[in-house]
Amino acid sequence: TRLEIGDRNLIRESVTINRGTVQDQGLTRIGDDNWIMAYVHIAHDCLIGNQTIFANGATLAGHVSVGDYAILGGFTLVHQFCALGAHCFCGMGSAVSKDVPPYIMVAGGHAAAPHGINTEGLKRRGFSSETLRALREAYKIVYRSGLTVEQALVQLEPLAQAHTDVNEFVRFLKASSRGIIR
Repeated sequence: TRLEIGDRNLIRESVTINRGTVQDQGLTRIGDDNWIMAYVHIAHDCLIGNQTIFANGATLAGHVSVGDYAILGGFTLVHQFCALGAHCFCGMGSAVSKDVPPYIMVAGGHAAAPHGINTEGLKRRGFSSETLRALREAYKIVYRSGLTVEQALVQLEPLAQAHTDVNEFVRFLKASSRGIIR
């Protein structure tokens, strides 16, 4: 089993990172340019992208995947086998028990709930106002329309064809095995 840590990661004091297990892929991987603050725990068989931020005490159970640019606030807890999409934001003390789609903000201590798209983070990374509008529209379809995820996917299809980032959002929804936070 292995632990692979990429380049230019800042890993602070008292962080624990477990290598993979023979029951899974045998690999825990941390990409490049991540900031992992004090007392973070990354369990076995986790896959971490690039340029993520894990604030103090954030904890991943086993088999969690975290996309590029994701931010986990202090003391965020992530249940095993969850996937956190690129550019998502988990507020301080969030308890994440389902997948978090790309671009979405979640928060909540007992069970995290969605709170819109990560507008500020996306602006800082240079996302255009047109892309932000499209992602807001996708958010409304999934989270405010009263549709099931399957029904929302049908509604999202034209928007996904016109916008690459909405297509990434749709791809994540289709691939979710635990279901998404709603």
